[in-house]
Amino acid sequence: MNSLNNPQDLLTDIKVATKTLERAIIVSGGEFSLILACSNSVKKQQQILSYLTASSLINIQEITLSPTDETLYTTVKSVLGTAQPEALMILGLESVEAINQLILSTNMMRDEFRKSFHFPVVLWLNDEILQKLIWLAPDLKNWAANTIRFDVAQKQLIETTALSA
Repeated sequence: MNSLNNPQDLLTDIKVATKTLERAIIVSGGEFSLILACSNSVKKQQQILSYLTASSLINIQEITLSPTDETLYTTVKSVLGTAQPEALMILGLESVEAINQLILSTNMMRDEFRKSFHFPVVLWLNDEILQKLIWLAPDLKNWAANTIRFDVAQKQLIETTALSA
């Protein structure tokens, strides 16, 4: 039975995606890498982050962007200072008011990320922000491996709910 028909399989898919994310962080091993994690639910993002920090030996630091942030690089640099965590999770992209500007500036500063940050950076995105990243910053998007998805498509979720009712 596939995950569209079985809620337990949906949970298994999320656990597999979480393990994939953890493995991607571990494989980076002190090198910069860009990891895109996609979930349309902020609550689910927090649950996954809580699970990762509780179950993993990796020191994961998180930064939640504010609606007024306009650049990702300077925001991260000012929060971290000279610290080099084992991994960094960036949350809150969906709340940034000038998201197009933030994506464009991040694309222009992408080489600085590689020079300054010797750890994996996980960008938590929703589908809308992912599409903007693809269109506005294809060079930055290409730095990331495949996007790790934590959601089923909305249509699939509706079908699953209807089938289980």
